Amino acid sequence: RKSMKEKVRQRLRAFDVGDKFSRLPLAKASVLLPLLVREGRLHLLLTVRAMQLRRSPGEVCFPGGKSEATDKDEIDTALREAQEEVGLQPEKVEVICRLVPGIDKMNHLVTPVVGFIEDTFQATPNPDEVSDVFVMPLEYFIKPLNYKRLPYKTSSGYLSWMHCFIYDDQERKMSFKIWGLTAHFAVFLALIIFGKRPTFEVGYDLDNLISSAENNFMNLYASLYERKKSNL
Repeated sequence: RKSMKEKVRQRLRAFDVGDKFSRLPLAKASVLLPLLVREGRLHLLLTVRAMQLRRSPGEVCFPGGKSEATDKDEIDTALREAQEEVGLQPEKVEVICRLVPGIDKMNHLVTPVVGFIEDTFQATPNPDEVSDVFVMPLEYFIKPLNYKRLPYKTSSGYLSWMHCFIYDDQERKMSFKIWGLTAHFAVFLALIIFGKRPTFEVGYDLDNLISSAENNFMNLYASLYERKKSNL
């Protein structure tokens, strides 16, 4: 297990963007992508948003949320939110890196923070924010059993494709739909770690994954910025 974790750490650190995008003039948010090793395989922990929430009720997402004035950086935000939402103590997370951010529907700059957690972690969901917590194999995000691609338009009018995965949790006899920015981050994480071609199309140059991801992000940001200017 140690050597697997060590390989993962090395791969991820090569993709660490640090605070490269932190100074962009957008409201900030962060999510934690909690990795764990179960039965020799990498898994991701995800949450289901509570039904009473105004925004995206019942949707699958990573623990996370908006940055607060007291947060030192994006890592702080992700760890604080994970503690508030699922009871994950910050000291129980081995933070590895920050990956290329995304932009959500509310035009927040969302930074994915990747960290290892213990496979024994027992979530205590905060019912005000989270209705369920589940764990699934990371490999599902490059070799899914149930996948479709949905066309969508970003808030800036940028036309793109959205990944949509349906994951059947056999043990719990439940199905989960993972799509949008959550799926986008999970796919990118799986591409970095496994270094394999997925069974579906992705909008990256897989031979130059990091520069391709940064270019995609900057194009998205530029289209948003252009729209803001034209609205002035």
